[in-house]
Amino acid sequence: MTDLDARTLRDAYDAQIRPEIPDPLPAGVTVERDGPLARVLGLDHRGFLTYRDLGGLAGAELDELIARQVEFFRARGEAVEWKLNGHDEPADLGDRLRAAGFVPEDLEAVLVGPVAALAAAVPVLPDGVRLREVAARADLERIAAMEEAVWQADRSHLVTGLAKEIEADPQSITVVVAEAGDTVVSAGWVRYVTGTGFATLWGGSTLLQWRGRGIYRALVAYRARLARQRGKTLLQVDCSPDSRPILERLGLVAVTTTTPYIYTP
Repeated sequence: MTDLDARTLRDAYDAQIRPEIPDPLPAGVTVERDGPLARVLGLDHRGFLTYRDLGGLAGAELDELIARQVEFFRARGEAVEWKLNGHDEPADLGDRLRAAGFVPEDLEAVLVGPVAALAAAVPVLPDGVRLREVAARADLERIAAMEEAVWQADRSHLVTGLAKEIEADPQSITVVVAEAGDTVVSAGWVRYVTGTGFATLWGGSTLLQWRGRGIYRALVAYRARLARQRGKTLLQVDCSPDSRPILERLGLVAVTTTTPYIYTP
């Protein structure tokens, strides 16, 4: 891919995916606007701040916008994530967020590419491992338990958030597990972004002893085929350094980066 291709894909990502607001909104989820920002409340274990761009805000005006979010979530006693992309303007936005008390988490790459190449991949699963689409709460709880084993951190919010999305519109999301017998060894989900050519891939955590055996690649290809069946032509993934080489080999292109900035009262 050329630089022009990457820029074109990034423009499509900005225009069609951002701001990242669930559609339809699950029960109990609300969206409030503050200038260019959208505050998503009630979906996850913390609030979420998203936008397409900040409309040229800079300096004192930008600091005031950030301060309003801090005050809003401080009053709620709730943490919040500001999703910062690497090409967001102004260039000092990260510095201003840190000055206001936001703490950056791990940097990820944002990859975009055609569905067709990934859907055509045919990875071979290890013997005894199968992929299965799930929606029952018991399966979502098994996914959360697997993620907790991988990350050594609470993942119970996944159960609530995914269950809300499935209940709101089971056609907007598909959750897939990789199982070895009764054990969930990996899982991922795909969201079909309403009114766009995009599907987005999430999850993909794999138990340590099952890594390097093609399970992640198989999950990606399976979800790409689901996206193709629904007429989607582009895939987008926020990925870790471990996953990036795999996805690039499958035809996705790094178009920017993303960093969660977290404010905790």
